[in-house]
Amino acid sequence: MSRILGLPALLIALVIGGVLVAKDMKSNSPASPTVAQEIQQAQVNVAATNFQGADAQMGAIFAQSGTYVGATLPASFGVVLVRADASSYCLQTTSGSEHEDGPGGSPQPGGC
Repeated sequence: MSRILGLPALLIALVIGGVLVAKDMKSNSPASPTVAQEIQQAQVNVAATNFQGADAQMGAIFAQSGTYVGATLPASFGVVLVRADASSYCLQTTSGSEHEDGPGGSPQPGGC
């Protein structure tokens, strides 16, 4: 008798396990809205940190030469100097998703 009930009990356990895994994947998978929002916020924070380092470097360049013309940034900053003139510059993330007009600007969506 226990052999007859064993197979259906196993199938029921597998179905319940499958339902629980599917439910967990909806809320904890990389495609879930919560995880996607956390990833996006982390990318914004990294970009802000990269801009801060590049701003300090640009300030040092200006203090030394009195202009931003001819300035370059190493790739390690994670941002690219797109435009530089005598009194201002524009930095952009390497992905082009954010930019900052400097000096004294704040990160904004989109490219320069």
